[in-house]
This record gives sequence, C-alpha cells and structure tokens, in this order.
Amino acid sequence: MRMLIVFRKTMREILRDKWMLGLTLAFAPFFVFLYWLWFQGGSTVYPVAVINQDQGVTLPDGSVYNAGEQVSAAIQAVTYSDGRPLLKVIEAPDQAAAEPLLRDRKATAFLQIPPDFSQTILALQSGDRSVTTTLTFGGDLSNTYYMIGANLALTTADAYVQQATGQKPLVNYVERPLGASATRSEFETYVPGTLIFSIIMLIFLAAMTVAREIETGALRRLQLTPMTSFDLLGGITLALLLVGALASMLSFLVALALGFHSQGPVWIAVVVSVIASLSVIGLGLVVASLTRSVSQAFVVANFPMALMMFFSGVIFPMPAMTLFTIGGRSISPYDILPPTHAVVALNKILTLGAGLNDVAYELTALVSLSVLYFLFGVWLFRRMHLRSA
Repeated sequence: MRMLIVFRKTMREILRDKWMLGLTLAFAPFFVFLYWLWFQGGSTVYPVAVINQDQGVTLPDGSVYNAGEQVSAAIQAVTYSDGRPLLKVIEAPDQAAAEPLLRDRKATAFLQIPPDFSQTILALQSGDRSVTTTLTFGGDLSNTYYMIGANLALTTADAYVQQATGQKPLVNYVERPLGASATRSEFETYVPGTLIFSIIMLIFLAAMTVAREIETGALRRLQLTPMTSFDLLGGITLALLLVGALASMLSFLVALALGFHSQGPVWIAVVVSVIASLSVIGLGLVVASLTRSVSQAFVVANFPMALMMFFSGVIFPMPAMTLFTIGGRSISPYDILPPTHAVVALNKILTLGAGLNDVAYELTALVSLSVLYFLFGVWLFRRMHLRSA
C-alpha cells in the first residue's frame, strides 16, 4: 500500500516536469526518425575511385575492346537486392587525382586498372596462361567503409575476369544469410540499436527523481513515517517503469510507421525493452544513492550512460573478451551492462524472427541484472541516506 502511495506521488511529480518527461519519451523516436531521414533512400552507397589506365585493343573488325571500361561499368551496376545502387564509380585519371577523394572521404577506396589489362584478357581468352596483370587497390584504412568498398570492387573485377576469360573459380562460395538479414534496409538494421536509446535515457530520469527527494527534504519527512526504503524506491521504480514502457512502445510505433518490418513478434521485443528498462532504473537508483542533488545526479549518471552507449554493442560491435564460461556460454565484462543483452535479443527478434525461447538467455540475464541492481540500489540508498531509518 505504501509503495502505491509513492507510485502515485512520483507519477504526479513526473507529469509536472514536462521537459524531462518529454525528452525521455521523445529521445529514441527522434533518433529513429533521424535514421529514417538519413537512409530512407535505401542504404549506403560506397563510392569507388576507378583509375582506368587500360589502353584497350583494336580488334580485327575495327572496334575497340576496353576491358577496363567494362569493369568500371560492372562496378557501377552492383546493386542491393531491391535494385538500389550499392557502388558508385568516380573516375580518376591517376592516383594523384584519387588521393584527395580518399582523404576527403568522397571515395571509400580506389581501384587502378593497368594499361595492359585488355591485352591480358584477350590473351587469356585465346588460352595463353603465361600472361598476367596486376590490379592495384587501396585507400584510407582508417575509414570504416574502406573494406566494404574495396572488397566489393575487387570481387566485381574478379567476376568480370572469370566471365571474360571463361575461367572457373578455384572455390565456389555460397552465402546463406540468417533470417531476413539479407533483405533489410540500412534503416531497419539500425532500428534495434536506436530503440535501446529510450531504455538508456531512463538512467537520468531515475537518478534525478530519487535525488529530488533528497534535495527537497521530502526524504526526511518520509523518514518520520513507517515507510521503508524498499517502499520508497519500489514505488519510484514502478512509476519509472511505466514511463520506460511508454517510451519503448512509442519508439516501436514510430519505427513501424516509418516502414520498419519486424521479423518476429513485436510484443516479445516490447517485453525485452521493459525488462531492460527495469535494470537501467536499478542503475539509476545506484547513481542517486551516491548523490545529494539533482544536478549531481545528472552529472554522475553520464558515466554509466556512456558505458552503456559505447560498451554494450549499441553503437558498434565489441571485441570478444571472455572472463569465464558457464554452461557453454562465454561471460564477458560487457555482460554486466543491461543493453548488451537487450541489443542481442532485439536483433534476434526483429531481424532474425526469433521467438520467446530463442531469447530466454537474454531475458534471464536482464531479469537477474534488474533484481541485482535494484537490491543493491536499495541497500546503498539505505546506507547513504537512511541510516536512522
């Protein structure tokens, strides 16, 4: 009963603070909308600077055969499964002209076709296997798009050579994508990560809501009542959990309205988000226990927020780092962060069409973290602020 009283009180205070509530609810939908604006035309197009120095060969019928031009056309013709362009050719006369394009990242990589390329292709067509030629490629290796652009351009050039010379590849490769991952637009691949934003942002609201009780003196008045720290933090957690559920569902609705298609049950993804919200709220309680004002809580909350943003796989994949193994599963330092499991679960559900049983491990981890952080937050809050309770 006392917990419900705190719940109602906290909800009234949250509703009064329209700016904080609005930012919490709008943060993730706003980023979903931004990603849709950036990638609504399809997916990323990778520009490749092609330095075609092929001199070509004049055939007996008077026509000119230029294999370099055909390779350039083949690269330009590479598309996604829906027909949208994947590669874009930028012609450059020499490497000196290509380098500014690479430095300014107007091109992801360069491919240099040698002067004797057409002659070599014709010789190979005639059965002469003694000839050879060299295709040179390169670029800014610190550019995250370099490997994609270079690999696709080289693969396309290699396929052209095999087709033009009638040679068969030494090894055949067959790609079998998981679920619907091959048909996802780039916008859809980013949706699971952006949905986690609505969960991570709850740490500010949780920390600042509890800190407000301390700063305004309301906590001291509550100490005069039979209310326990469990009642207080439990009621606040229920209110914040309601806000988290609303933020998650709003984010999902915006994503679906903008064309996102989930391959698995959306309700399971919402459950994952709500449970992850509970564990993040627990982290917020821990932060609040270490502070005495709203401004302090805001500053301190930035540290765990940054950890969750950059070390949980939300923005970019994390390298493998195994601490120990349980039941055949590797446990890494990142596993103490709730978004780590939430990102994996949402990708399984939304992209690979996983069901409830397929994300049982992630759900178990999220529930365990939620209980752990909440109980630790209650203990720390009692120790730091309710010594006399």
